[in-house]
Amino acid sequence: MTRLVIVVEKASDWGSYYPSVDVVTAMDYLREPVGGDDERTHVLNLCRSYKYLGTGYYVSLLAEARGHRVMPSVRTVNDLRRRSLYGLAIDDLNAKLTHFLPEGGRDTTDFGILVYFGETSHPALQDLARQVFEMYPCPLLRIEFERERVWRISSIKPVGLHTLDDAQEDAFATELDRFSKKLWRKPRARRLYRYDVAMLVDPHETMPPSNKKALKSFINAGKELSIEVDPIGKNDYQRLAEYDGLFIRETTASDNHTYSFAHRAEREGMVVIDDPSSILRCTNKIFLNDLMVSRKLAVPRTEILYRDDIKGLKEVASKLGYPLVLKIPDGSFSRGVMKVESEDQLEKAAGELFQHSVLLLAQEFVYTDFDWRVGVLNREPLYACKYYMSRGHWQIFNHGAKGAAKFGGFETIPTRDVPAEVIKLALKATNAVGDGLYGVDLKQVGDKTVVIEVNDNPSIDAGVEDAYLGEDLYRRIMQEFLRRMERKRLGING
Repeated sequence: MTRLVIVVEKASDWGSYYPSVDVVTAMDYLREPVGGDDERTHVLNLCRSYKYLGTGYYVSLLAEARGHRVMPSVRTVNDLRRRSLYGLAIDDLNAKLTHFLPEGGRDTTDFGILVYFGETSHPALQDLARQVFEMYPCPLLRIEFERERVWRISSIKPVGLHTLDDAQEDAFATELDRFSKKLWRKPRARRLYRYDVAMLVDPHETMPPSNKKALKSFINAGKELSIEVDPIGKNDYQRLAEYDGLFIRETTASDNHTYSFAHRAEREGMVVIDDPSSILRCTNKIFLNDLMVSRKLAVPRTEILYRDDIKGLKEVASKLGYPLVLKIPDGSFSRGVMKVESEDQLEKAAGELFQHSVLLLAQEFVYTDFDWRVGVLNREPLYACKYYMSRGHWQIFNHGAKGAAKFGGFETIPTRDVPAEVIKLALKATNAVGDGLYGVDLKQVGDKTVVIEVNDNPSIDAGVEDAYLGEDLYRRIMQEFLRRMERKRLGING
């Protein structure tokens, strides 16, 4: 079962609240470990200070050494001391603060707010408070702002429980209750599974990487291995501390919550697929193209176009010829990709796509009846498919079709029956990215094979990618989670 332990520096710091067996002093916690082998322990470190080598610092340090989930972690404590990190990229910070300040606030040059578990009493600054908390998970924070020409964050400081006034103590108690219920809202009378994996999904996503039947197969495969696979959503960010691993099964992007989940999970020492590095590397086609070229791997001839470089746009056709393909760097499922066959089409398509990105990729058009997709897990081939072009279209997905996007046919085959050069190139491509779960798209023209892209978070749909391996496909992926979690438990890297 799960136990929540609240650590305070002095017993008097908890004097305003009801006594609880879950509240212990820092010295008691440091002297004698709490929690047994059958318990999962979460520690809320409410010490007065997290000064390096001070009492609060050692509470977090020894909590991690004992395998307890602790907030704040040692990494968060260290990050909060590094003032250079305060230059956070908070969206529209100046506009938010200018709007927040009361009438007459134009003369204000500095002020601060308290943040309790990512919540603040100022609704206009709630998004900002949550964003800071997600970067620095700490129970009590004070965010201080200052203005010269524009507003900026001047400091982010942990706050001691003993410094709160009555109203602030009430606010803290409310948010502690809400936070703990959210974090540990699934109490178990006894632990039925050896490990728990959070599976991040979006039930409303139009084109998710896994359909409902596949998600159910992941859950069933986990049960066979004593792993509970628990679907969670984007509002469950604070529940990550419950789990040993994170499996992302919604379309990833480096600028949305999927990356935040991956980054937080990795920071918490969890097993993560997709890991944040793979998300960053795979979701940007410009990065991937440079990576493949630097490794001397075969790719279609490619040119980078710049929004304000009219000359480069006019010259690209002479380098690649028509037709050519324009792509935004972060498109997925064939979105943000256009084929152009003339100068007029090129200018129109580029103008449209440049509204989304200052850089575009222009690639030679390589037509084939199908694309190879090779699934790779931990540097080994996992599955292979032929994705055929949508009828009457040059892509696998035809988003311009009436109604829902049209998907071409597919053929799933054993990896041993895939041409050796395709498998070899797919493995070289993923080795350049990492050791996670990837889907490599390749084309074969005659005796030449080229990498189109490496996808993190590859499609795994029941009835498609599992058509050959069946339930064993899901079992192999969950076995990799098990292998990695076992190594984490034993303190083995890699």
